[in-house]
Amino acid sequence: MDVRRAAERYRGGAAEAGIESWHAFSFGPHYDPDNLRFGAVLACNEERLAPGAGFDEHPHSHTEIVTWVVEGELTHRDSTGRQSVVRPGDVQRLSSAGGVRHVERNEGSAPLVFVQMWLTPRTPGGDPSYETVRGIADSTPYAVPEAGALLHVRRLAAGERTAVPDGPHVYVHVVRGEVRLDAEELAAGDAARITDAEDVAAVAVTPAELLVWEMTWSGL
Repeated sequence: MDVRRAAERYRGGAAEAGIESWHAFSFGPHYDPDNLRFGAVLACNEERLAPGAGFDEHPHSHTEIVTWVVEGELTHRDSTGRQSVVRPGDVQRLSSAGGVRHVERNEGSAPLVFVQMWLTPRTPGGDPSYETVRGIADSTPYAVPEAGALLHVRRLAAGERTAVPDGPHVYVHVVRGEVRLDAEELAAGDAARITDAEDVAAVAVTPAELLVWEMTWSGL
């Protein structure tokens, strides 16, 4: 188990534009050849946007982009003509495939916080696609078959215990609260990269929310 602390993330964004970013993996100008990916996960970015702030139209390709809103509302528009508002409890996925451009903004009156995760697909290219699942339940994993991955959302009361999926690559990101993962204590923004996970459990020290990626291949 490789634990990465919130404070170790690369800080990005543009404070003058109301954008604060924290990158768990090598990203943009923060190039780290020893931290390029884990399994199929290429990025896990925590984004904080002030009201009216956002990312203007920009391109993506050959990437599965999964977004989880923590607070506020995320307005998304892309070059296929889709527009949506993503709220806490919703899972949004943009399969950029052979290429797509999109806009992400906080058009609400309250601050916006979201976690965005990028995964590499098994097969590059194809046509872009988009999906939003409203109010995903803890008991319903979200499948990203293009990347051989399942996303499990876990919302735990203090003292509650949950099993971490067994698998060759499991990535656990703490969205809020504090948890004990075997002998390690993790707080909000911390993450664990688990190789050959078996019989691992998470116990909530406080009320907590976790995003857990179960991956069946290395992403290479």
